[in-house]
Amino acid sequence: MNWKSLVAAGLAATLLSSVATPAFAQVSERTIRIANGIAEDHPVGDGVEAMKACIAERTDGAWTVNAFWSSALGDDLQSAQALRSGTLEMVISSTSPLVAIEPALGVFDLPFLLNNEEEADALLDGEFGKYMADLLPKHNLVNLSYWENGFRNLSNSLRPVESLEDFEGMRVRVMQNNIFLDTFQTLGTNAQPMAFGEVFTALETGAIDAQENPYVTIDTSRFFEVQDYVSNTRHAYTPFVVLFSKPIFDTYSAEEQQILVDCSIVGRDVQRTASRALSSESLQRIKDAGLEVNDISEENMAEIRAAVAGVYERSAASIGAEVIERVNAELATIRGE
Repeated sequence: MNWKSLVAAGLAATLLSSVATPAFAQVSERTIRIANGIAEDHPVGDGVEAMKACIAERTDGAWTVNAFWSSALGDDLQSAQALRSGTLEMVISSTSPLVAIEPALGVFDLPFLLNNEEEADALLDGEFGKYMADLLPKHNLVNLSYWENGFRNLSNSLRPVESLEDFEGMRVRVMQNNIFLDTFQTLGTNAQPMAFGEVFTALETGAIDAQENPYVTIDTSRFFEVQDYVSNTRHAYTPFVVLFSKPIFDTYSAEEQQILVDCSIVGRDVQRTASRALSSESLQRIKDAGLEVNDISEENMAEIRAAVAGVYERSAASIGAEVIERVNAELATIRGE
């Protein structure tokens, strides 16, 4: 069964559960615009379609939902600011750009915080995820649910990265984010913050050697055309947040607010399934394109993790020491430690 079939099956199951709940009485006609920084063929597109179908069912067609892709309404941070002012309804954004609004979201950028997708789901859908979501209403934002961007891996044009020494001197594009910058500088690279739209050309011209992103992004952005190696570093897991404008949310009835939350969760489950299935397909396409893909031994990975441990301490002032303590405590519980 391919990932499209998996998504269709998931959508059917989630919609069956939503159909079992009758449409609420206090539903007005509304139009909701959803801003996205990614392309429609990304797994977020599958989540949005599932969410739209759920909303149509729950509102009996009273709501019109329009999605805008590839930063058509501005980048993630600009769209989030529009939510805060009440001039846009919804944005699905990676947490990383939103650190400018709520610095505690930087906790998700800490290196090697999560080991696998199961830990990510348990953390985000549990008490810690709620704790983080509760920080956003003061910024006029409501987080409806967490979706998935995924684990980030390193691609480059120089050599396989198999040990800490292999990072040395590599010119790596990182997000315009202080934690990623600190992480890769600590690893010994020449880390260069750069807007995502500039990355392909910079790799193509040799202005930089490397970049780091989930497999799906490496594949759909065709970075395999200008890179030779991919190393399974899995150095960070980035979630998406499905944000709604609090000024607008507060005008909705309690029933309408619940529809938004419930249907975003329907979309979440479909989107995560699509993301994980497509990630495997993307990795295979990267290999088929001729790139050399390597794992890193447990011994060498332990050395890499130890090298960046200081990033946690240095980031405590911006993220908040309590936030880091909370996430570590929650993960210890999830891991049975």
